[in-house]
Amino acid sequence: MLRLTRPGWPGNLLAAVAGALTTLALAPYDIWPLALLAVGVFYAGLRELSPRQALWRGWCFGFGLFGAGTSWIYVSIHTYGDASVLLAGFLMLAFTAAIAWFFALPAWLWARWIRRNEAPLADALAFAALWVGQEAFRGWFLTGFPWLYSGYSQLDGPLTGLAPLGGIWLISFTLALTAALLYNARRLLQAKRKSFIALGALLLAAPWGVGIALKHHAWTSPAGEPLTVAAIQGNIEQSMKWDPAQLNAQLALYRDLSFRSQRVDLLVWPETAVPVLKESAEGYLAMMGRFAADRHSALITGVPIREVEHNEKRYYNGITVTGEGDGTYLKQKLVPFGEYVPLQELLRGLISFFNLPMSDFARGPDDQALLQAKGYHIAPFICYEVVYPEFAASLSARSELLLTISNDTWFGTSIGPLQHLQMAQMRALEAGRWMIRATNNGVTGLIDPFGRITTQIPQFEQGILYGEVVPMHDLTPYLHWRSWPLTLLCGLLFGWALLASRIAKTV
Repeated sequence: MLRLTRPGWPGNLLAAVAGALTTLALAPYDIWPLALLAVGVFYAGLRELSPRQALWRGWCFGFGLFGAGTSWIYVSIHTYGDASVLLAGFLMLAFTAAIAWFFALPAWLWARWIRRNEAPLADALAFAALWVGQEAFRGWFLTGFPWLYSGYSQLDGPLTGLAPLGGIWLISFTLALTAALLYNARRLLQAKRKSFIALGALLLAAPWGVGIALKHHAWTSPAGEPLTVAAIQGNIEQSMKWDPAQLNAQLALYRDLSFRSQRVDLLVWPETAVPVLKESAEGYLAMMGRFAADRHSALITGVPIREVEHNEKRYYNGITVTGEGDGTYLKQKLVPFGEYVPLQELLRGLISFFNLPMSDFARGPDDQALLQAKGYHIAPFICYEVVYPEFAASLSARSELLLTISNDTWFGTSIGPLQHLQMAQMRALEAGRWMIRATNNGVTGLIDPFGRITTQIPQFEQGILYGEVVPMHDLTPYLHWRSWPLTLLCGLLFGWALLASRIAKTV
């Protein structure tokens, strides 16, 4: 432990290992205690460092976390971006080194302004607030990268019941607070005031007790009869996806699988299942719409959409509904480099990765209507959008059903698609609503209001998923209040810690 808290490379190396361990706490490994251990190591490693030393200690933790947890980015760059092994490795390292600063800056802030070694209880609370602050910040800054939140480790853990109460960040707050309190346990037990010991014990035990007690509590109730669903997983190779010579074969594949499918209420195709502009596929979509209407079904599919605004053509990644449904949705949260290229004037043309097909999409407007199908409102999320907790909550609160469509083919056989699935499960749990998830090559599945997968198609298989979902109404506390209570609490804790630190320095 002394080596951990001292400056130098052993402590920095251990911080990087702790960051990497977080990956094992998340899907597909799900060893949730490692998340608690990783946060505890991060906290302990900042206890005795100067601000500059803490900066590098935090960077090392972030480098380990993102180096292990987002290794799937290498697959996208090398396999589908046609970059060499060396170039893909270099770009992956550069990305990891840059995004690790999301932990470096909070670590510096902690050592410079917030840390209170002489007040272990207040220190633990302030650290938990800082931990949530860094997760929320990296989910917002420069469109955000809300990946690898520690709270996802609890999807099947003891804190599951906290998700409908306060969302993913309430779980992350509890993990950080628990780790800090456990580290400070000896000093808390030595406190002269028994009230501090009692409060510390309450803060340590109560969230876990509440999480366990509410694990199977139903916050929402059925808004109607179950709806039957057929979700089609085409399993089309990414190299064929945007090949004009393969267009007719892909359209025929989804048509024929749909014709052979059972009669259902909702027929769902994945992201860009129609790999051509909607205006160029109007005849095809009209034909499929008549097929769906004859079956009393609603067909929901991903399709690129072009619109003209102020004499300027803009392209969107979209969803459209036909048959016994209506509505079009334009994606709002775009994937950097996948759907738009930052600094494209400088990067376009350098390597194939910066010229990926369909990487020039525009962002959809904020005030879009939800999709309508079979008389219900469906909150749509295209791929990356489902990983944004607050964004997802804003749409979910207006809906009876959730839908996410994706094309995770970009990530090959890596852990990326399974992490993505876990985040979709958490959104269903937070909202207390059923979610339909349709993807090109997996994992296609149905998720119940407790975040559990009820049925699925394995990855890399072509097939049709059948099942039922139940429209739900009422709001979970998280959908009603969102993150405002936790934000207010963290703000008060920050203010308290800063004020106490400033008073201590003037005494």
